[in-house]
Amino acid sequence: MTFKAEYIWIDGTEPTAKLRSKTKIQADGAELPVWGFDGSSTNQAVGHASDLVLNPVFSCPDPIRGGDDVLVMCEVLNIDMTPHETNMRALLRPVAEQFSGQEPIFGIEQEYTFFDGQRPLGFPVNGFPAAQGGYYCGVGADEIFGREIVEKHLDHCLAAGLGISGINAEVMPGQWEFQVGPLAPLEVADQLWVARWLLYRTAEDFNVSATLDPKPVKGDWNGAGAHTNFSTKAMREGYDAIITACESLGEGSKPMDHVKNYGAGIDDRLTGLHETAPWNEYSYGVSDRGASVRIPWQVGLERKGYIEDRRPNANVDPYVVTRLIVDTCCTALEKAGQV
Repeated sequence: MTFKAEYIWIDGTEPTAKLRSKTKIQADGAELPVWGFDGSSTNQAVGHASDLVLNPVFSCPDPIRGGDDVLVMCEVLNIDMTPHETNMRALLRPVAEQFSGQEPIFGIEQEYTFFDGQRPLGFPVNGFPAAQGGYYCGVGADEIFGREIVEKHLDHCLAAGLGISGINAEVMPGQWEFQVGPLAPLEVADQLWVARWLLYRTAEDFNVSATLDPKPVKGDWNGAGAHTNFSTKAMREGYDAIITACESLGEGSKPMDHVKNYGAGIDDRLTGLHETAPWNEYSYGVSDRGASVRIPWQVGLERKGYIEDRRPNANVDPYVVTRLIVDTCCTALEKAGQV
């Protein structure tokens, strides 16, 4: 007997990478091997030296095919088994290991927008729908579009054993969010990429596309982000560490170092409007959704907990955003003796 393994990887498309996948048939009980692919067709190699390697790093049940079939998240390697230049997971791994003693964990809020052809799901063929206001966490066919896809995606993620912690409708019609975590850096990033693949694959069955475009509709409409919630053991135990983490993200060149790696098109979304801070200014505050980093009101009250970096775009690479936040915040906490 055999089972199907869907090998998933991140390609080299710029400025925002795409997910690719293909199916390998395996004998029951066989371990998942490394596999190859044509990098010249994924913007990762040239034709005269096109072979690249898929190295399995995370697998889970395939909720679409069912049975013993699996989804397999892979790193991309060169044929000498070194990390390919597009392999951002390889850069996260040593940072996550270095600061593992601080027990960093993340919860990432993945916003996305459904499109029916060239228009967001719920937008009329000509013109625009009613202004924003009633769509966020709304109910009713006049305000909610695509719920059947969202529910199916949630079921698929749960059946796959992913750490999904919730879903909700967002501010613009056809815009939704799911949350992954709390999980350690590598785990949250691996699982978010698989959840994204499942989102695209689920929407495909409804002849709808899902996009992580940070500003899918220009004008007076909310963009799409990937708000990133972060804490360490010290932050979960005391408020001084919360402030140290917030301050560290605003020191020196850190604001720009982070923002330039928080997803393509970030200046279109971080305008200072629509619950964002300007992309070129850094701020933090309690219960402030217009700040770069929000300290939730419960954290301010209880004097311990986590922070929310509101700057990452929906199209951010979770391997990158987790690496940057862990490196910046954990280094500062270590220097302050708050570990």
